[in-house]
Amino acid sequence: MNDAILLVAGGLVLLALGGELLVRGAVGLAARLGISPLLAGLTIVGFGTSMPELATSVQAAVAGSPGIALGNVVGSNIANSLLILGVAGLIAPIAVNPASFARDSLAMGGAALLATGAVLLGVIGLLPGLVLLAALGGYVWWAYKSESAAHDPECARREAEAADRPVPPDTGPVVLGALVIAGLAAAIFGARLLVDGASVLAAAAGVSESVIGLTVVAIGTSLPELIACVIAVIRKHGDVALGNVVGSNIYNLCGILGATAVIHPIAVPAEIAGIDIWVLLGVTALLLLQLRSGWRLSRIEAALLLTLYAAYSAFLALR
Repeated sequence: MNDAILLVAGGLVLLALGGELLVRGAVGLAARLGISPLLAGLTIVGFGTSMPELATSVQAAVAGSPGIALGNVVGSNIANSLLILGVAGLIAPIAVNPASFARDSLAMGGAALLATGAVLLGVIGLLPGLVLLAALGGYVWWAYKSESAAHDPECARREAEAADRPVPPDTGPVVLGALVIAGLAAAIFGARLLVDGASVLAAAAGVSESVIGLTVVAIGTSLPELIACVIAVIRKHGDVALGNVVGSNIYNLCGILGATAVIHPIAVPAEIAGIDIWVLLGVTALLLLQLRSGWRLSRIEAALLLTLYAAYSAFLALR
């Protein structure tokens, strides 16, 4: 048990380090190539910050642990919507920008419906994986065109995401490339440690790999988003916190699940198809309803989100 905990902890540290190195190196290279901060924020930062989830789900799927692979994606989105946004909203109420959220709410709701449809297939293979990736590509294109045309507050937020990962201006492409390679290596090795440790932990605790994927793995890979959102609301940038959660949810369901399915088919565990994917769908609907009512997330609503996450966690512990 202790060895498994060490493997999980070591894997999470390497995943966080790998994701950060990858994003910094890639953003630096994008700046050298003249790629706009807006496009870098939408693509490089979006994919880079999702690297821990991607590496973990791919490793789990290849290793024959679909409960961890799919549980990581579903559990991360549930944790994002209930735990992370609940903590952030409890620190300070979060205002919603109606213009940008109209687009992103459609994308997040659509992503949840697509993922639910994919899960109900029983096996998520190449074709549904390509559909999910195509949906993500469509969202990125839609967001880039609308934000570059209007240059609204959401556009500024995306540009700030890229600017928050600075590298010294005189850093050469060789060093930046090395950062990207080192980040990928750390993420891949960290994911292997995490999956191995999670599998042992599930066996030692007498629970299914799906439960471990929905809890330990999902929360662990979501820690960077939690830290980023807490820092954002403390700095009174509630829009950044909300954007991180919504963007992460879209990338998880379309990008992570889609890419994993393209690389290796995912056999859907019956418990996730029967319960957890519906929890995800309900949580997404609740969040969209809350954010559209008054265009803000109050402390009372944030407390409700945290209460629901505690209830869901208790349910998983008893399952």
